[in-house]
Amino acid sequence: MSTIELAGVSRWFGNVVAVNDVTMTIGPGVTGLLGPNGAGKTTLLAMMSGFLPPSSGTVTLDGMAIWRNPKMYRSIGLVPEAEAMFDSMTAQQFVLANAQLHGLDDPVAATAAALEQVEMQDARDRRIGTFSKGMKQRIKMATALVHSPTVLLLDEPFNGMDPRQRMHLLALLQRLGAEGHTVLFSSHILEEVEDIAGTIEVLVAGRQAASGDFRSIRRLMTERPHQYTLSSSDNRALAAAIISDGSADAVSITATGLEVQASDFGRFVHALPRVAHDATIALYDVTPADDSLESVFSYLVAR
Repeated sequence: MSTIELAGVSRWFGNVVAVNDVTMTIGPGVTGLLGPNGAGKTTLLAMMSGFLPPSSGTVTLDGMAIWRNPKMYRSIGLVPEAEAMFDSMTAQQFVLANAQLHGLDDPVAATAAALEQVEMQDARDRRIGTFSKGMKQRIKMATALVHSPTVLLLDEPFNGMDPRQRMHLLALLQRLGAEGHTVLFSSHILEEVEDIAGTIEVLVAGRQAASGDFRSIRRLMTERPHQYTLSSSDNRALAAAIISDGSADAVSITATGLEVQASDFGRFVHALPRVAHDATIALYDVTPADDSLESVFSYLVAR
C-alpha cells in the first residue's frame, strides 16, 4: 500500500499559475480528482507522476520525493490524457516494450496479463493506428498496469469509451482499490466520479476547493442555491404562485420569462409542476441557469 502526499504544492508557467498551494494526501482506495476543464488536474497529475517538478512545495510517495527519482516509476502507473502512441506498433508490441523498459523478469507473461485485464487480448496483433479512441484508452491502461504498480494515476480515463468499456473500467478500478492499490483518476464529469470514488479532491482554477468524503461534498453541491430560467403562458401569475408556495427564495420577471433562485433543489423541482397545474398555467421552458460544474465548484470555493 502506498500514499502520495502533496504539501503546499504550486506550479506556474511564466505568469500563469496552474496549481496554487495544494496540500492533499492520496491513500489506498479510489479517489476522484474532480474539476472543470482548465482547473489544473493534468498539471497536478504530472507532478505526482514525476514528469513535472513543483515550482514550490513537495510531492512524495511513501515519504520519498518523486521528482528526479526514477525508481519511483516502478511503483507508479500513469494513463495520460494525451494519445501520443506508436500507431505502427501492435497492441502487444507496445505493452511489451513498456514491460521491458521496467525490467520485468517475464515481460511476455506480464504483457499477456495486462492485455487480459483490459479485455484487449483478442486485438493484441492489431496495429494501434486502427484502434478507436476507447480501445487506445484501454491499451494505455494496459501499459499502466503491466508492471503491477501500487499507485495508478489516470487522467480522464473514460474519454472515448462506449458504455460497455466504461463499465468494465469502472469495475476494474473498484477491484484495484479494494485490493489496496492507490488509485487517483481525474474527471470533469461528476457522475463518473460518483460511481466509484469514496473520496474526492476538487480543484477550481488551480486551487483546492473541497476534499474528503464524496457524499458529504456531493450534498453541498446539491444543496447550493440553484438558478433557473422559466417561461410560461402567464409569467406574472406563475411568479405570484411560486412566491405564495414558498418553494423558491427569489423570483424576478424578465423580458423573456422568470428567473428563480431555490436553495431546496428537491422541493422546488417537485413543487413547480404542481404550482403551475393548480394555477392552470402552461410551462413552456424550465432551464437550469447555473448547472455547470464550474458554478458548482465556484460555490464550494466560496464556502
